[in-house]
Amino acid sequence: MSEEVLGRPLPLDAGALASLVRDGLFLRRGAYVRHDVRQGTAYVRHGAECPAGRDAVVSIGAFDGLHAGHRALIAAARREADEKNLPCVVVTFDPDPDVLLAGEAPSSRLLSTADRVHAIESLGADAVVVLRFDEGLAATSYQDFVTRVLGGLVRPVSLHVGTNFSVGAGGRGDVRALAAYCAGLGCAVHGHDLVTRGGSPVSSTRIRGLLHEGAVEDAAALLGRLHFVRGSVEHGRGEGTAFGFPTANVRTSRVDCMPKAGVYACVVCDGGRAWPAAVNVGKPPTFSAPEDNFLEANLVGFDGDLYGSEVSVLFARWLRDSRPFDSTEELERVVLGNIDWVRTNLGSCGVGVDA
Repeated sequence: MSEEVLGRPLPLDAGALASLVRDGLFLRRGAYVRHDVRQGTAYVRHGAECPAGRDAVVSIGAFDGLHAGHRALIAAARREADEKNLPCVVVTFDPDPDVLLAGEAPSSRLLSTADRVHAIESLGADAVVVLRFDEGLAATSYQDFVTRVLGGLVRPVSLHVGTNFSVGAGGRGDVRALAAYCAGLGCAVHGHDLVTRGGSPVSSTRIRGLLHEGAVEDAAALLGRLHFVRGSVEHGRGEGTAFGFPTANVRTSRVDCMPKAGVYACVVCDGGRAWPAAVNVGKPPTFSAPEDNFLEANLVGFDGDLYGSEVSVLFARWLRDSRPFDSTEELERVVLGNIDWVRTNLGSCGVGVDA
């Protein structure tokens, strides 16, 4: 196993743990004001003018996960906007077009739309526009997308997209077609090469595959942050309490991309506090469980009541496969060993994570 988590050496001190959470949950962001726009919603930085009808540098993409490639693309748009003293506007879609066009599995979302907006905000965009992706938008020609949809939002002086980007009916608006069409409108199109890691392009599909293999550290390296899911804490089965290690039973959304079944070293965040935790993903094989969208989190250094709270669970390290045990004594011994690893490497108490 690696002796670090995203460049932070183990064991983590309180500051390193807090920074992992702040970066992972995009807590370093400003205030944005919501505006209804045609075909969607715009989120505009507090104190900035709504970019409607103004010249702007625009970046477009699905941006699920906001991985290293997405960050590079938005950073390029931000640099040009600064050079030209123009607003940087990021346009994305809800739902991800792949859900409608490619039949993407419903349990594959890396970020909710709200978290995607927060993530883009944290990179310094002046405005984030979320377009409602429906059959009507999917059937729109790329020419109409540029002139009617984008043109109804801003006056784009340049577009920043990935080289694999396409828009419009049948995906006909690829980078070459967009560049040719937009040239006549005085708008430049920049097709950015895909960021690679380990000889392969960084993509949301690749990250989902790593998570489904349980490789949360490799996924984090491509994301540039810890993968996380959100959920509500509910009453669980009670076996953990009987062993002397109370658990937070977290019901998650079935549309979120969950790592494969197993036990992970995690951080659980509730508001402005976060705790190291050993977390079981999937149905516990030793005990029967009615549903599989529960996480069982053994929080280190926590003493309180989280029932009814909305929490975030960030995945730092795979610890072991999920397997049945011959006795509750064996289960207790192994689980306590998992908790001991977490306590030793991630910390023995909660930390404050307010930005």
